[in-house]
Amino acid sequence: MSTFHSRCPSCGGMNRLPVERVSDSPNCGKCKSDLFDGAPIEGTNDNFTHLLQSDQPVVVDFWAPWCNPCVGFAPVFQDVAAERKGKVRFIKINTEIEQQLAAQFQIRSIPTVMVFKNGQRVDVINGALPKSQFDQWLNQALTK
Repeated sequence: MSTFHSRCPSCGGMNRLPVERVSDSPNCGKCKSDLFDGAPIEGTNDNFTHLLQSDQPVVVDFWAPWCNPCVGFAPVFQDVAAERKGKVRFIKINTEIEQQLAAQFQIRSIPTVMVFKNGQRVDVINGALPKSQFDQWLNQALTK
């Protein structure tokens, strides 16, 4: 039986799950919260490193509330997160609040979306995209 590891977005606990259980809406073994509810997770300086430690790819949206393209892109990001529930982890980082993370990843324009695999950045794109283009870009990024 093939397994993978996923960090709980609520408590940070590491969970080992059979691949076959991903679609069963598994709960964290430590805090019992839903591991994959399909909604993007709020990334912070405190939880970001832990969230990257996952066997699943991680897609991160660096955004700000005053940024109109960011606000317009938010529903696209949320829809794609729901569609890929359990397969890819989605994180949103508010650069106004998490300035240290924005500096660490040299965010110069927003929205900026990065894809990580095994904790390593594999692709990045700047700017808001329509859903079809974002899906296409993400599919290509996830094959890297």
